[in-house]
Amino acid sequence: MLQTTIVGSLPKPRWLSDPNVLRAPWRLKGDELHEAQDDAVRLALIEQEEAGLDVVCDGEQRRRHYIWGFLEGLTGTDTEKLAEKRARGGRYSESTPVARINGEVTRPGPVFLEAVRFARAHTKHALKITLPGPMTIVDSVLDEHYRSDEKSLALRFAELLNAEARELAAAGADVIQFDEPCFNIYVDKVKEWGIEALERAMAGVAAKKAVHICYGYGTPLVLKWKKQNRDWGHYGFTLPLLAESGVDQVSVECAASGVDVSVLAALRGKDVMLGVIDVGTEEVESPAKVAERIRAALPHVPPERLMPCTDCGLVPRSRAAALGKMRALAEGAAMVRRELGR
Repeated sequence: MLQTTIVGSLPKPRWLSDPNVLRAPWRLKGDELHEAQDDAVRLALIEQEEAGLDVVCDGEQRRRHYIWGFLEGLTGTDTEKLAEKRARGGRYSESTPVARINGEVTRPGPVFLEAVRFARAHTKHALKITLPGPMTIVDSVLDEHYRSDEKSLALRFAELLNAEARELAAAGADVIQFDEPCFNIYVDKVKEWGIEALERAMAGVAAKKAVHICYGYGTPLVLKWKKQNRDWGHYGFTLPLLAESGVDQVSVECAASGVDVSVLAALRGKDVMLGVIDVGTEEVESPAKVAERIRAALPHVPPERLMPCTDCGLVPRSRAAALGKMRALAEGAAMVRRELGR
C-alpha cells in the first residue's frame, strides 16, 4: 500500500555531464564513459533505497535525454545534427530542436538490455525501466525519410518499443513505463490512434505496464506555461480511455498542476502513480505537505492502488534537492500509512 517511486530521471553527477541541463553532452567517451555511467547508476539506486523508495530505477543515468536514449540505439535516426519543429503543439515554444529520421528505422539489437541487467544485479527492490511512448517519439522527431502520416510512424515505433520492452521484462524489469506527455496535448489523437499505438507497444510484455502523462519537466519554458495556463482538463479525456486499455499503472501530475484530483476516479481498477512532488522547484516539500497531497487523492483511489510519485523527472534539479524530495516522498507516504493503520 502506498508504494513510492519516482517517474524516472535523476540529476546526473558532474563527472557525467553539466548538471541541470537537458540533453547535456557527456564529459567522457568510450570505456571511461561506460564506467562512469555504471558508477552513477549504482549511486542512483543506493540513494533511492536509502531515501526509502519502494520501486527504484536507474535514474536514466545512461541517457542524455529520455527519448534520444532509445533513438540512439536504432538505425535511421540522428540526434546530433538536429532539425527544428513545432513540437508539443507549440505549448512551450514555437520551435524545438528535434532528432531527425534520415533512413530506415530498425532496431539491430536491444538498446537497454545490458543497462537493465546491471541495475537488476545491483538492487533487490522492484525495478522500473522507462521508454518513450510512440506518440511522444513521433512528436519529437522530424521525418525526412518516410514522410508518412503520424499514425503509421507511431505504429512503426510501437513495434520496436514492444520488442525492446519484452526483452527488458525478461531480463528482470518489474515495471516497464512508457512516457507519453503528448497524451496531455493531442487529446483527439490519443483517441484516434494514440491508445492503439500504446497497446501495440505493451502487447505481451511480462511486467507491469505503466504510462506516464505529465505537463513537462521543471524547466523555465515549461514553468512559464504552467504559470499562465488555466485549462487543466486534459486528464478528463485521456484517463477514461486508459481505464479501458491494457495498461496497469498510470502516472499523473498533481503537485504542481491545477488538476482536480477527482478525475482520478476514472482510473478504477488501475494503479495510480500520484504526482505529489513538484519537480519545478528546488524547495523540498515537507513530509506533511506530501501526506496532505496523498490524503487528497484517497477519496478517489483506494490506498492499495495509490503509488505516491514525483510529477515528472528530476533531472533539471540539483542532486541535493532531488535527494531531499525523495526522502520527503517516502516519509510522507509512511505518515499516511501509519494513519491508515497499515
